[in-house]
This record gives sequence, C-alpha cells and structure tokens, in this order.
Amino acid sequence: MGAGENYAERMKRDKDDKKKRSRDRDGEDALGGKRKMRHLDGIKVIDPNDYDLIRRFLTEHGKIVPARLTGATAKQQRQIKRIVRRLRVMGIVP
Repeated sequence: MGAGENYAERMKRDKDDKKKRSRDRDGEDALGGKRKMRHLDGIKVIDPNDYDLIRRFLTEHGKIVPARLTGATAKQQRQIKRIVRRLRVMGIVP
C-alpha cells in the first residue's frame, strides 16, 4: 500500500487481485482448490435408468462420491444414495 494511495485505488487493486484468483477453465482455481462439479443443475428428479448420470456419482470402486464434491443438495444426495443402493441389489452397479 503506497503512501499516497486513496480508497478508490485500493479497491481497484483488490478487485484486480480477486480476478487473478478466479477459477481456470480446468476446474481449479489459482490457489489450488477444486470447483464443484454440479452434475445436477436443472434436474429435479434423478432417473434410475439414466446409468451415465448415476455413474458420475460413483468412484471406480463403486463408492458414492460425497455431495461436497459433486455439488448435489442434501435431497439430491439422498436420491442418489437410494438409487445406487437399489442398483447394487439388482446387480447393475458394483
């Protein structure tokens, strides 16, 4: 902070700093954090027959990915949990 720097100049500098920390296109921000994936934007009810969508919420070992990583709401995460458990019983998902 310079000696003759006024409030407007400080605010402009702070705004420019925030832009530098903004997220890149690959999902990571400049500080190394990961962006949530948001697979469910615009989807109200999850279809159990949509295997490609359900597979996004599973790891390669068949574990359910936490909502904090997928960006799912609590209600959506419960739907995912219920569907994955049913598909496991049917033998469709590992």
